[in-house]
Amino acid sequence: MLKILAFGTTYLVAISLLSGCDSHPQWEHNADEQGHTAPTAATANANKAFIKKRPFTNTTDFKNARKGLIAQQENMVVPHLKSGTVWDMTEYAFIDENGENAPPSVNPSLWRQAALNNINGLFKVTDGVYQLRGFDLANMSIIESDNGWILVDPLTSRETASNAFLFAQQHLGKKPIKAILFTHSHIDHFGGVQGILKHLSENEKQNLRIIAPEGFEEEATSENIIAGTAMVRRAMYMYGKQLARNERGHVGTGLGKGPAFGTFGIQTPTDLISKTGTELTIDGIPMIFQTVSGSEAPAEFTFYLPNHKAFCGAELLSNNLHNLYTLRGAKVRDARIWSGFIDEARTKFADADVYFASHHWPMWGKDNIKEYLAVQRDTYKFIHDQSVRMLNQGFTPNEIAENLVLPEALNKAFHNQGYYGTVKHNAKAVYQFYQGWYTGNPAKLDPLPETQAAIRYIDMMGGVEAVLAKAQSEFEAASNQSVEESIKTYRWLAELMNHAVFAQPTNAQAKGLLAKVYDQLGYQAESAPWRDFYLTGAYELRHGAPEQGISPAMMKEVLEETPVSFFFDSMSVRLIDKKAEGVNTRIKITFSDLNESYLLTVNNSVFHHKAVEAHTPADATLTLTKDLFVKIIIGEAGIKDTLFSDDLSIDGSKLDLVSFFGMLDNPVGRFNIVTP
Repeated sequence: MLKILAFGTTYLVAISLLSGCDSHPQWEHNADEQGHTAPTAATANANKAFIKKRPFTNTTDFKNARKGLIAQQENMVVPHLKSGTVWDMTEYAFIDENGENAPPSVNPSLWRQAALNNINGLFKVTDGVYQLRGFDLANMSIIESDNGWILVDPLTSRETASNAFLFAQQHLGKKPIKAILFTHSHIDHFGGVQGILKHLSENEKQNLRIIAPEGFEEEATSENIIAGTAMVRRAMYMYGKQLARNERGHVGTGLGKGPAFGTFGIQTPTDLISKTGTELTIDGIPMIFQTVSGSEAPAEFTFYLPNHKAFCGAELLSNNLHNLYTLRGAKVRDARIWSGFIDEARTKFADADVYFASHHWPMWGKDNIKEYLAVQRDTYKFIHDQSVRMLNQGFTPNEIAENLVLPEALNKAFHNQGYYGTVKHNAKAVYQFYQGWYTGNPAKLDPLPETQAAIRYIDMMGGVEAVLAKAQSEFEAASNQSVEESIKTYRWLAELMNHAVFAQPTNAQAKGLLAKVYDQLGYQAESAPWRDFYLTGAYELRHGAPEQGISPAMMKEVLEETPVSFFFDSMSVRLIDKKAEGVNTRIKITFSDLNESYLLTVNNSVFHHKAVEAHTPADATLTLTKDLFVKIIIGEAGIKDTLFSDDLSIDGSKLDLVSFFGMLDNPVGRFNIVTP
């Protein structure tokens, strides 16, 4: 095979002499440097028609997002501690500042949201309250106390948090840090804490209060332990990690610009909030807390500052519809409880004249805040109640998603639109919450796996060549259809060509056409995660799966604070059943620095673990420090090499230990998604 590539500023021309074994699609003549094709007339028409669906003349959000600006960091680029870049706001300069000039390749409502999320800097929210926005996916808030500062949500990574903190000190002066609040257990709200602590004196650190919701540490460290590999792989799709930052690529996440893939850390809380109504006075600042665990996060609180008449909604509320089910994969959230917490906040903090949160821009005015809370509350309850009503009538998840539309009263504002979560996939989440995966149709009870079904579908339709010819014809015809019909055509072609790709995964034409369909669906999506999923799918059809996943080393500081029992939970789901068949073994691991011992047993191809006394008998005992154990887990130390080193001690057969660890799978997070 000979491939000659000519790169321009916008277009890539690929002239290929293809061998029969090349399965990569050829670039279209109008493709960009990643292969993404131009928006079709159907897509341009759909995005143009979308302008009528939203109140684009309302510019209040832009006024609120810019209000109180103190300073902006020019050309904000934050390097990684080791190599590369963690955060680069300059990549989004292609988005016009008022979000008025959406190209045909971006839904105009999402383009507007992307422009709002581009507005970054240090802002005064109200007297004594400041926010750093656009320095990371989340916001970091600063509350002035009697003798210093209280920080809220120190961002995702050590690098971005340090940069934001120093920027605030540059413009507000240096003051002692009296407390740090973690509003909830998602990493973009605590992972940068070490970037703050590195700048504090020993006296500050000794007297520092870390305040978090009850269950924070367990939830923060366990969320990704069991299914973390799959979650991280899918997160690469959800946040467009491989996509270029341009008009045919990633424009933002809806919730912000994107995650900061830097160095993550954690710090053990000194105070836990377990009950709504809990009151604390922190260095002279009274706070009233509301626990909302089980809404957006499994451990979360909001709080009210009565002296400021300011309500911090954490991530209970955002300027978008949130996820009842997040596409990277997670447990389904309860919309009914979520709506109830919003109603409780609306009543309990009814005097609030200022609203600010963990994402997006603030809001001012008591009546505005009450209306905002009411619409957010009713949006989640509407999705919940109407989805349940329809499932009780026998509607399937797909049918509910197709029929559920917000009523006019809930469809007048921007702040509850589907830039992150969507009505469609949230409706399916409600179905899953109550009914699980099965619709009751016997045909769905034991279907063939995707590849086997695809082969039979394509064969029944006359073979892949016949399917391709018909599909190409329908793709071209879509541009002459109505907006509604053309969207349905692209959705159908996505399903059809997915069968073709799974039936013949090396067929370059099939992958190329499916990638073009995904391009168009991505360009039309109002939801940023939907856009990034479609466009990443198109990218991987053209380029293949990534050569490496996200390194677990970035989680080292978090893992060092994770209870070791959680690691054994992870090991149990990595046991390869075939290798464990017929094995009956007992391995004891003793952590010399923790004075803790755990017995690991394998029998019936099942892995069990439990805490035991140090003298408990076992076939072999491995004694090591937790630090070394974490290094083994993240790949900084190889288990086989370490077993024969002086860094640990072994009582029993080293070969038995090697055999034991050899039964464990080592997922690398690079599995295929859009191909078998």
